[in-house]
Order: sequence, then structure tokens, then C-alpha cells
Amino acid sequence: MSVIYNKDCAQFQLNSRSFTYLMQVKDGYLLHLYWGEKIDNRDHSYMFWEQGRAAFSPRQENCGGFILDDIPLEYPCWGRGDMRTPALEIINPDGTNIIDLHYESYEIIDTKPSLEGLPAVYAEQGDKVQTLIITLRDKISDISVMLYYTLFEETDILTRHAVIKNDSKQSVFINRAMSAAVDFDHKNFDIISNFGTHVRERNIERAPLKYGKYTMSSRRGASSHVHNPFLIMASPTADEVSGEVYGFVLVYSGSFTAEVAGNQFSSARTVIGLNSEEFGWKLNPGESFITPEAVLTYSPAGLERLSDNYHKIFRTRLCRGKYRDIRRPVLLNSWEACYFGFDEERLKKIGTCCADIGIELLVIDDGWFGVRDTDNCSLGDWVVDKRKLPNGIEGIYNHLKPLGIDLGIWFEPEMVSPNSDLYRAHPDWCIHIPNRPRSEGRYQLILNLSKPEVCDYLYASLAEILKTGAIAYVKWDFNRNMTEVGNELLPPDRQREVTHRYYLGLYSLMERLVTDFPDILFESCSGGGGRFDAGMLYYMPQVWTSDNSDAIERLRIQYGTSLVYPMSAMSAHVSASPNHQTDHTTPFDTRFTVALTGSFGYELDPTSLSEDEKAAVLRTAGIYKEYGDRIVNGTYHRLRNPHEENCAAWCIVSEDKGTCIAGYVLTHVRLYENNERIRMRGLKKDAVYVEKFSGREYSGYQLCGYGIPAPLTLEYRSLLWIFEEKK
Repeated sequence: MSVIYNKDCAQFQLNSRSFTYLMQVKDGYLLHLYWGEKIDNRDHSYMFWEQGRAAFSPRQENCGGFILDDIPLEYPCWGRGDMRTPALEIINPDGTNIIDLHYESYEIIDTKPSLEGLPAVYAEQGDKVQTLIITLRDKISDISVMLYYTLFEETDILTRHAVIKNDSKQSVFINRAMSAAVDFDHKNFDIISNFGTHVRERNIERAPLKYGKYTMSSRRGASSHVHNPFLIMASPTADEVSGEVYGFVLVYSGSFTAEVAGNQFSSARTVIGLNSEEFGWKLNPGESFITPEAVLTYSPAGLERLSDNYHKIFRTRLCRGKYRDIRRPVLLNSWEACYFGFDEERLKKIGTCCADIGIELLVIDDGWFGVRDTDNCSLGDWVVDKRKLPNGIEGIYNHLKPLGIDLGIWFEPEMVSPNSDLYRAHPDWCIHIPNRPRSEGRYQLILNLSKPEVCDYLYASLAEILKTGAIAYVKWDFNRNMTEVGNELLPPDRQREVTHRYYLGLYSLMERLVTDFPDILFESCSGGGGRFDAGMLYYMPQVWTSDNSDAIERLRIQYGTSLVYPMSAMSAHVSASPNHQTDHTTPFDTRFTVALTGSFGYELDPTSLSEDEKAAVLRTAGIYKEYGDRIVNGTYHRLRNPHEENCAAWCIVSEDKGTCIAGYVLTHVRLYENNERIRMRGLKKDAVYVEKFSGREYSGYQLCGYGIPAPLTLEYRSLLWIFEEKK
């Protein structure tokens, strides 16, 4: 068993393949004893001791006299003496904000419960999975908290969430409800976090944890381009292949907080969950509140193992549907080909060209509906613009089908243009506060998905188009952040619920659509990577990684994204050169090498290509078709860090270790530098591999030991190797 309760010492021990997570009940409190390298099953009580430090914090009666401000707690609360960051804060009927949780009971089940209304990791038959449910209670306020710990033994994954229930006869208010908290007995960590903006997402930053709080968060009503809801704590010497690292990821798409604090006694506390600065929830008698799920992992062998843990669990037990385990179709998106300036004949011409160069899916991006000739109108009016498409979507579909090409389409369902029929009919359907101005972003407002009637309208509008059977792919966009958040149908004491209710509505809408249209491939987008999060991956197995399609810029973006998200989730396209965002001129082979690491496609006008360029598209599309399944299901190894070096390198090794697809890009030339060589990882050392393009043979020992030379002297140039085991 992976979850063990030792009755003699009141300890809970969770053992995965590589780690042990240990808790103990002492004097009624649930303490956190240990999380780290796997240890044996025995009494571990010696791990907790109270030093008797003199402090201003009071000692607790009837519990050995220890100080709550100094002990490691499993789900810390506010009001009884723990002055550190709480996981839970409740406003009681009398206006006080104290809650004092004590251990009540536990249960162990051999399955993974779902989270009602929320995305979450799931288990399949045959998985080595157990769930521990620990119930804590405040006997005075009669508030209970059920802590859920699901251990995926073979993948070193621990999922956590909390269910807060009001068993009293009066309403209370939740001010703060974290999904997970972990106390560490030292603060000797580096914090690896991410930062960015639109077209420059997920840059990586590493800094030592100091005294005080390190906080990453979003108050934008979305997980955002600025910070992504993940956090990594690493031993100071940890690198890709060595050292202890801990990971925290929130399965949620809205505002969040991830925080680590170095405390007065040189310990550390980490919490992750909903952003309490804009969240609140009224909990009436008998009601429960479910927090989003947090996914935790530990690696004793560096960042690469941590990333692999996340890649496997998110790809195989978070993503769902028919596309989960297979390569995605090679697509071409119309946006950078023609922006709003297309009509039926233009799209047919592009489609005919696509058939000659190996494209499997043509996506009609923004501009096909309402009177959408620019971005200042028609969002919400999901009716085909017959000026541009006189024969409707079906006219394009009927042209593409004999060519063997599927059709995709762009939506931005959550938005409404003030200049639209929908807004004129229902101005109250957008997020707004009565008697205040409504701020527009990109000439648009956000529909209030906390209102069921809005979700019903969106389902009906989208389903009307999808049920024709013409659509094989949907790109789902979200192009602004939230302001003036309110819902006039809710009372004043429930206004802080609106953002979370919005996401419950969004998740419900997406669940209906992916259930009713299981053959459609959905791709999430938010100005690129503004909502690239585990919550969206539950419904849509890939995300447009960034609106920045420049290959050199994408190296850093995709590197940062790869820390926790699988390559199959990253939508990556070969774009035009010069690039439309940066004006960089980059060789075609480099653009292909960078895009090959994700769910692959093209972002250009195929009708403007030369014959040589068309041949290059046909050749590279063929490579992805041949190796795409191995890329989707393979293990990703980061070999060079483009944030710190003048190059980037990586390899993807197939599950059977029989294929290795490796890329190298020189981003900056330094004259007379040492000769570069790239050492592979993850191969069979005693196997012989044949490189596809040169025909040369190498042993696994050679490729992983010495490596392979990378003799490039011009920046923005690249090398692509495909090694296959010689049979």
C-alpha cells in the first residue's frame, strides 16, 4: 500500500516511487513531519521536537505547551497563534476571523475522486492510486475541512485539495482557502519562478529564498501572461539532473496565489490556491466549498525528473479525449496569412495550396462572423458573414474535403463587442458594476459566465455551428483581463464570489462542448499563452503557446513552459520570415526545428511561398507526420538553457528509447568560442543509433558521453538530428 496509517504513533505515511510524505496527529493538531526522499515505514516521531523558543506567540493549553507559530502544520489557520501565512481564514457570524482546526478522522480509498465542477487529475483502471481523506474540525464554530491527498505512486505525484463545510446553523464567510500548504523545517531553497507579458511569456527566474514572502500571483481574472500558476523550490545546487526539487502547480485558470515565506525561525511555508485579495465565499449552513486542485511533486534527481513527472501526469491523466496520446494534425492558421482580409475565394486558394504541401487542417481565424472587418465589432454574434463566405462555412468545408483537408475555426466565446447585436440585446450580460463606466480592452467586454443564461446562450451559439459536422478543430481565444467585476443579481455580501463563479461557469460550458463534440480538437488561447494552465488542459489538450511566433523568441518561451507542461500541449508553428512580430529573418530549417518540439503547424501564407519553400513545407510536414506520435509521448530533455547561454538544445526520446529527436539553435555568435558539442540524455547506452540525415552510426555511450559536434558559426542557424536504434 502507498498510504499507510500507523495507529501506534498516529502517523500518516504516503510513499511514492521516490518520495515519502509524512504527517502526524499530536495533541489534536495535524502536523507535517517530512516530505523528501523515500524512507522506510516505522515510527518517525523523533522528527518533531519543540525547542521551547522564547517568543511573543502564546503557547497552547492541553497540547504540550508548543507554539503554533513554530510548529509545522498541515493546513494552518488564522487566529490561534500561528502568525505565518494561513491556508484558511474564516469570518465567523460574530465578525471574528478565528478558526482552530483539530483532527477528527481519516479514510483511505483506492481511487481518485473527481472535483465537482472543477478540472482535476484523474485515475484510470490499473493505476496505483490511493486517496487519503483527513477530516479536521473546529468544534466551536462547527466548521469542518476535509483534506484530500491522492498519491500516484508510479509517477511521484501528490494531488491535494480541501473541502470546507459549514455544519453550523449560521452562515460564515471564507476569506482565504488555499488548495495546499507545506511547511519545511529550513529555508535553504532557491525559488524558481516565472514572469512575462504578452508575447514574452514564462521567462525563468531563480533566486534564493530570504526572510519574508516571495509571492507570485494574478488578480487579472485569468492565470495570465505575467505569472503562471506554478512554483518550484530547489536545493541551491540543484540543476537539471541532480539535487532535490519540489513542484507546486494549481489546476485553475483564474486569479491565483503561489507564495513561499522564509520565517523567523529560518523555516519556510509554501501555499498555493485562489487569490484571496479578490476572493470571498459565503458558506450557508449545510453547504460545502471545494478548492481547486494542487499538483505536487518531488524529485531527488533535479529539474528534469520534476518536469518529466508533470509532463506524464498532465499529458496522460489531465488531458482527455481522442487526441490525448496521438500526434495532432498538421495545421495552417489563416491569421498571419491574411488577418481579417479574406473571402471565400481567398480561403479556397489557400486550401488548394495546402493540399499540395502536406497540410491536414486549415484554420479560419478571426474575421468570419458578424461584420468583422476589424477588431472593434461583432464578438458575440456567432453567425457567418455572408459577405465574405456567401456559401457559409460549408462552402469552405466542401472545397477542402475532396482535398483531404479538415476545417478549423476561431471563436472568442467569452467576449462581447459593444458594437454587436448581442450587446444591444443584452447589455446586462457583460461583467460590469452598475452606475460605473465599462472599461473596454481591444474594443471588447467580457461576458459574465457566472450567469447561467449566458453560458446557455454560448453553448447554443457554438453548438449550432459545430453540429454541422464541418468543424474538426476549434481555437478558443480570450483577449483581455477582467475589470469592474460584479454581478448585479448577487447580494453585496457575495460580490467577491463572481470571479470564481465565472470559472465554474466556463468549466461547465467547456465540459458540455467537449462531451457533446468528442471528435473536435479544441485548442486554448489567450493572446497566446495568457491562460496556459493546467485548468484549461483538462478540456483542451493544447494551447497556443504565445502570440510571438518568432523562432528565436519561442526558444525561451518554450523552455520556460517545459518546466511543468508537456510538449504535446505546446502549439508551435513555423511562421513567415521576416517574422510579423519581431521582423527577424530566420532560416526555414531553424523555424522548423523549433516548432517540431510541439503540436505542429504553420503560420504563414502558403500562396506566397516559392517553389523551394513549398518543397520545404512538404518535407518538414512529412517529418512531423512520421515522428509526431513519438514526440507527443516521448521524454523531453533540456540540454542547453537559452536564458543563460548563447544557444538552446534539447532532445525528445521515445518511450522505448529507440528514437531520439534532438535540436540545437545558435542564438548569438561569440568569435573564437570553444567548439560546441551536445550530449544526449535518456538513450540506451549499449545500443547503436543511426542518424537519419547523415546515415552515421553512434553508440548510446558516444551520444550521451562525448555527445555530437554542433559546428555552427552563424547565429539563428540550427541543427536537427534524428537518431534511430539500429535493429
